[in-house]
Formats: sequence, structure tokens, C-alpha cells
Amino acid sequence: MNIEAALLYGRSQLTPHSPTPQLDARLLLEYLLDVPYSYLVVHHDQLLTADQEQQYRLLLHRAQQQEPIPYITGQAPFFDFDLHVTPAVLIPRPETEQLVETAVSWARQHSARTAADVGTGSGCIAIALARFLPEMQVTAVDISPAALAVAQQNAQRLAPGRIQFQQSDLLHAVAGSFDMIVANLPYVTTGEWQSLADGVKLHEPALALDGGEDGLDIIRRLLEQAVTRLRPNGAIFLEIGWQQGQGAQAEAQRIFPQASIAVLPDYAGHDRIVKIVIG
Repeated sequence: MNIEAALLYGRSQLTPHSPTPQLDARLLLEYLLDVPYSYLVVHHDQLLTADQEQQYRLLLHRAQQQEPIPYITGQAPFFDFDLHVTPAVLIPRPETEQLVETAVSWARQHSARTAADVGTGSGCIAIALARFLPEMQVTAVDISPAALAVAQQNAQRLAPGRIQFQQSDLLHAVAGSFDMIVANLPYVTTGEWQSLADGVKLHEPALALDGGEDGLDIIRRLLEQAVTRLRPNGAIFLEIGWQQGQGAQAEAQRIFPQASIAVLPDYAGHDRIVKIVIG
């Protein structure tokens, strides 16, 4: 089997199991051979060894079982960099890039100098903030030691010396206050849990997904803590579920009655980001 045939075979095997079988087959073959896509194109007639062919079939079998491709390859893209990911952390999504873009824009306009990324997971938000805002002091927080280990590994490679890490239940064990708090916390509701795709429900960490009955349990707790941890004229940016805009806005207004609060849509037009500006 040569590279071209392997890609065709992979696509045929993944078509019933994935919305992007051609891309998934390609990513698995790139991972197996440790080469970029351009190599696959140029060397399309290169034969796989017997061992490579066997390993490729095993990777395809894992993907057929709905194991997410980033967990198989150990890598997920975010902005212009690749993050190491394991089942201890969520796979970064494009919606979270938009959360970061919104926070970075505000930080630049208001000369924010300190930020907390609460529930850092892979470290994607904290690392992006550190890379886009060179003067920013970033603190990354997670309750999970396994997630923090992944985030620290990513930060050492992508933003060395720029991020302080803290194991904590939200901000409970974190000292100091911040100009900006950014968080992609669990927001899947109890009712939504069973309808999640198997690749998410069976493989991604429930600790990073389950937001309770209305999906706002942990977000609510963070907002209550943030009352005394946000500096004057500071801001909070939260990622939420697409049906949670009204509820999240009401909770934010209850806890921060004098704040300016907006619910912003994602690129699909769904409610996705809550922006809370104090002062």
C-alpha cells in the first residue's frame, strides 16, 4: 500500500464514523509518518512498510471507535500554534479562539496588565494571552493536577516563563486581584449530557464539561468569587453554551448589578461569550 492508497483506504474506513473522513485519514497518516501534508502529496507513491501499514490500521480502528483524532495524535491546533492534549483536558475549539480575541481586544484598549485564566485545561487561553499581550502577567488556574501538568508542558514550549500556574477550585486558593478574568468553564447542562457525541461524552473529561442542571453552576460560583478579585474598571469574559445567553446575563447582572454586560454571538450566530465590564 502506498501513501495515496493509504489515504483512500483511510477515508473509506472513516466515512461512516466521521464528518471529515478525508482530513482525519490524512492527519493520522501525517502523525504515523511524522511528516507534513506536503510530504504526502509529493511522495504519494511511496510504499508503507508492513509495520507502518499495521500501525495505520490500528490508528484507524481507534478513530472508528470515536476516539478524537487530537487524543490519538496528542496534538490540537489553536490559533497559529499546536497544543499537546491528553484525555485530561478538553480539545480546544474555534469558539474559544473567539473568546480570546474578544478579551485581547479589550485588554489592548484598556491597558490591562494582569489576567487570570480560570479552568485553564490545556493552557490554550493563558498561552494565547501571553503570546498576544507581551506585557500581560498571566495566571492559569485549574482544579485538576493532570490538566495543570499538560498546561505547564505546553507553556514551557510556547510561552516560557510567562505564566504562573496555580492548582485551585476556581479562584479559592489564588492570591491577588486581576484586571481581567477569562474562563471557559464547564457549561454542558444535565439534559444535554446524554445527547453529546460519543467522541465527546466517552473521551473528553466530564470534569471540564458538566455544568449542572442549567449549565451555569460553576460559572455562577466564579462570578461570586470574582466580586472581590476583579480590580476596579476590570472585565470578565466567559464562554457559555449556545442556549445560555439569557440565563448567564441574568446571573451576571445579579452578581454585578452596576456592570455593563453583553452577550456576544459566535461566528454561527449563537450566544457564546458573556462580557462583563466593571465601572
